[in-house]
Amino acid sequence: NMIYLKAMIKETLLLPPPIPLLVPRESVKDENLLGYHIATVTQVIINSWTIGRDALPWENPEEHRSERFLNSTIDVKGLNFEFIPFGAGRMGCSGTAFAVVINELALARLVHKFNYVLQEGLKLEDLDMTEGSGITIRKK
Repeated sequence: NMIYLKAMIKETLLLPPPIPLLVPRESVKDENLLGYHIATVTQVIINSWTIGRDALPWENPEEHRSERFLNSTIDVKGLNFEFIPFGAGRMGCSGTAFAVVINELALARLVHKFNYVLQEGLKLEDLDMTEGSGITIRKK
């Protein structure tokens, strides 16, 4: 079932998400959300990068901890709003199911066929995982 592999993929999508700012939406009627008035025809942009770093639903949000997804019902389908790497609702990414299956298959084959080690003389602390900016998140 590759439970840990699936948890690791979810954690990787949490920090950082594939797209930090989701596709803009437009409100169709006046709404009040958490004390904020959102007028009709207001463009709304969801920041999934910030959602993944929210300390309210996530314990130690800046740490990469795949274990947080091991006994969790949270999934990438967009039903849990604390984790929406592919968007949510009717306007979520139509390729989510395909992306998840392909990522699981590719990563499982890589982990199965290769033994990964750091280059001689390198330590985990030496790896620079600083994020760059842009429409997608990548290493700096």
